[in-house]
Amino acid sequence: MHPYLIRIGNFKLPAYGVFVALAFMVALTFAVRRAEAEGIDKEVMADLSFWILVFGILGARIYFVLENISIYLNRPWEVLFIWKGGLALFGGIAGGILGGYLFCKKRHVNIRKAADVVGWVLPLAQAIGRIGCLFAGCCYGKPCKLPWAITFTNPESLARIGVPLHPTQIYHMLSNLLIFGVLTIIYKNKSFDGQIFSLYLILYSVGRFIVEFFRGDYRLFIGPLSLPQWFCIVTFMVGLILYRRLKGH
Repeated sequence: MHPYLIRIGNFKLPAYGVFVALAFMVALTFAVRRAEAEGIDKEVMADLSFWILVFGILGARIYFVLENISIYLNRPWEVLFIWKGGLALFGGIAGGILGGYLFCKKRHVNIRKAADVVGWVLPLAQAIGRIGCLFAGCCYGKPCKLPWAITFTNPESLARIGVPLHPTQIYHMLSNLLIFGVLTIIYKNKSFDGQIFSLYLILYSVGRFIVEFFRGDYRLFIGPLSLPQWFCIVTFMVGLILYRRLKGH
């Protein structure tokens, strides 16, 4: 894969950054359209999306840096190099939720309705963002001999070079697309506000938990499970509790 899409002299356009930007634009377009059905002003939804983006990127980067702190202790300036990859989605989800909550409180927006819109478009954005992961070589898989294994050869790739690997970036992408499809179907007949967001937390945590078994990049393990898998369990429980409580109101 090609970590950089364009090279002109010293200028290099990172594929990861391009697909993150594309993911945001597509998600914003879908969210603004859906917001009307929820009675949320388009401009308010756009502002909310920006808050979620900023807080999400900060949270994702902080989580990734802390998880890989040994790397950045020697090269602290690389903490700012997010265009090279290194955004942990659980940190992004946590940061995005915080940013969205603060915005909704400040602008008096119905949090449950806004959360449903965001929960619906998030897996679509994540699926597009995973294409950037594939180009950059981050979030790579374990070695395997399967016919769909992918071998990275670009020396600038973040993945292991010259070894057939599980295409975990594609696994993540397909999982998120499936979640987006399921939520789209349910959204048409949702029975209570907050249902879609709760289901997103549940479904995403299940998909991520499974794909984690195939990841080959550095993982911090606590007992038999990686740190992200423990977060999956927590997120699943939070989503389940949220679903049952909101359904009862």
